[in-house]
Amino acid sequence: MPCDRARLRWRCRRGMLELDAWLTGFLDRNAPLNELDCARLLRLLDAEDDQIYDWLLGRSAAPAEWADLVVRIRKIL
Repeated sequence: MPCDRARLRWRCRRGMLELDAWLTGFLDRNAPLNELDCARLLRLLDAEDDQIYDWLLGRSAAPAEWADLVVRIRKIL
């Protein structure tokens, strides 16, 4: 199943401007995402904003499933 970029873009819109910039920036710079990255990003987006923000800032460790994805997202800013 191909990655639905419109759905991902909508899900990347968060309550925090910083997260919007990081997540949509990652999506824009990594087009097209492969199916694995698409699925992993969708699962990551199920987490709470404050958790994702802490992972991106390095305040806490991201779960192993998303650790490399978080590193890649962190690099865009």
